[in-house]
Amino acid sequence: MGQIQVMLPTRRAVSGQTTWDRLRRVLPRVPATSFLLFWTGFTIFAFVWIVVSSFKDNRELFASAWALPSALHFENYEKAWRLARMGNYFLNSVVVVSISTAVIVGVSAPAAYVLSRIPFRGRELITNGIIAGMGVPYQVLLVPLFVLLTNLYLVDTLPGLMVVYIALSLPFTIFLLTGFFRSLPSELEDAAAIDGANEYQVFYRVMLPLASPGIITAAIFNFIGLWNEYMLALVMINDQNKRTLSLALYGLQGSMQYTSDWVGLFAGVVIVMVPTFILFIVMSERVIAGITLGATKG
Repeated sequence: MGQIQVMLPTRRAVSGQTTWDRLRRVLPRVPATSFLLFWTGFTIFAFVWIVVSSFKDNRELFASAWALPSALHFENYEKAWRLARMGNYFLNSVVVVSISTAVIVGVSAPAAYVLSRIPFRGRELITNGIIAGMGVPYQVLLVPLFVLLTNLYLVDTLPGLMVVYIALSLPFTIFLLTGFFRSLPSELEDAAAIDGANEYQVFYRVMLPLASPGIITAAIFNFIGLWNEYMLALVMINDQNKRTLSLALYGLQGSMQYTSDWVGLFAGVVIVMVPTFILFIVMSERVIAGITLGATKG
């Protein structure tokens, strides 16, 4: 009988095959990874340059834009905070954005729970309507919203701006939280029902605490988005005493452009960016955890 010979692949062949497999997995990611690295580096560089330039005086800025300041000029922040009334606008933004975010999350959480966990007739229709509302650009709604607020005597008021923010932010927030509630195990609801809990108790005592990562994520997204919002505030607010921080920054840019006080403008930009930057740094782990939780299906 003839002997059957088994040809084993050489180390070079195995190594070459492994290297090629790795290249096939890595090469498609190179363009996206390179773009993300470039964009991240550019963003960090621009942020650091603005912060450093905000501590210079105008002579140092125009003499050497890339050099470090010889001394820290905190008067730039005082000028932007006091003379440009950034403090008043900062308080307006804090009030409007905080209350709007709280109401958005407070309304969206029960709505998302009902749409994701409780079966009833017309649920899919309502869900699809909410998703369709996300596709309507708010620029199309500027004139109807302005007319509506005028008829309700809410135009040029902070409560009217809050109403607009809440109404336009609800579809996205409900859609986002629906994914979080769907990812929670249904056995917890059954266990709570066996213990005698009604629907309200199941939601507030069981499901709401479990969905806290998603709720925090939604709150952060809304806070950052509303804090930097400009177009709606520009249309709905005319009184200078009721302007938000984004409108104040645009006005500061106009005034500093004619006086060439660019370091004061940079100080105003830092005042606008710091709250959202600190919020995201402190809560970044919760945001990542919330997004990961919402991406899994229960």
